[in-house]
Amino acid sequence: MLLGFCFLWTGTIADSNTQRQQVLRVLAWPGYADDDWVQAFEKRFHAKVEVTFVDSDEALWARMHSAAPPPFDVLAANTAEIERYARAGMLAPLDLARIPNRRWQQPYFQRLADIRGLVHDGHAYAIPFTYSSMGLIYDRKQVPVAPHSMRVMWDPQYRGKVLDFNSAQHNFSFAALALGFADPFHLAPEQMRTVARELVGLRRNLLTYYTLPEEATELFVQHRAALMFGNYGTQQIEQLRKAGADVGYVIPDEGALAWLDCWAITRNASNPSLAYEWLDAMQEPAIGKQLTQRQGLANTMTAVPGEASRSGPNLVWLQSVESIDQREALWQRIEAGDRLETFAP
Repeated sequence: MLLGFCFLWTGTIADSNTQRQQVLRVLAWPGYADDDWVQAFEKRFHAKVEVTFVDSDEALWARMHSAAPPPFDVLAANTAEIERYARAGMLAPLDLARIPNRRWQQPYFQRLADIRGLVHDGHAYAIPFTYSSMGLIYDRKQVPVAPHSMRVMWDPQYRGKVLDFNSAQHNFSFAALALGFADPFHLAPEQMRTVARELVGLRRNLLTYYTLPEEATELFVQHRAALMFGNYGTQQIEQLRKAGADVGYVIPDEGALAWLDCWAITRNASNPSLAYEWLDAMQEPAIGKQLTQRQGLANTMTAVPGEASRSGPNLVWLQSVESIDQREALWQRIEAGDRLETFAP
């Protein structure tokens, strides 16, 4: 027991000399491997944990390609990225029996085959850890009635009062959802042009684009923004309220994008046994509780009111898109201010 939680250990490790030599190399996002969690794990398994943090999917991919084989044993990534890594042969198929703490998860998160990107050819490659919807944040004073759709971001009365996340992938996907397209991740050429024109139109209402949640909080408060595409979801709500903003948060009727970050073991992990112990430890209820308390992120063990089903249409888990290059090329033009006339109808 350490710091109010314990790690359940079901594995066997040879002897004290071997234990002291063990090293686990972790690649993750900030807040996913806090110092006290690492210290507790090191003490329990007589191991050394080396953590490398990243701040973008691109940085994660670059780190995994920084050496051959990749210098990491476990990594945390969203479902779309997990699918990408698994298809590239960079992840090890999981023996789920070696992760007994999965029993604490909500039933939906235990049904891995129901979550796109986690199972390939009958093998599971990752287990869920934390998630957030990417809904609509609004200022209660300027928007007294909770909006029902992301389409409110285009409303002329909010000109200069809207904040948007600077991302080609997510902007095309959330705009496609708002337009009612059935599959926001695989757009036909005509749909792609329609979405691009909508995003050009959205520029009229924008205060600016943001990248980090801290930047978004500062802009929202300082410039009295009315609406914001909440790329970081509940984590942003937590920060905004701590900054004194009176904000609400909604999942639009058309649904909201949602990211689900998962833990996986790399195909060339130097210590698979210790890697399994890490994945199992990250499913402890106490870890999930602290993740929510510290980061404002949902955990996979606690049911969230209003999101109980998670398998319905309201939350749309991120997937790989039809063409990253095409989306990014169009987004560069949109962000740079290309006129609507240059985007063919």
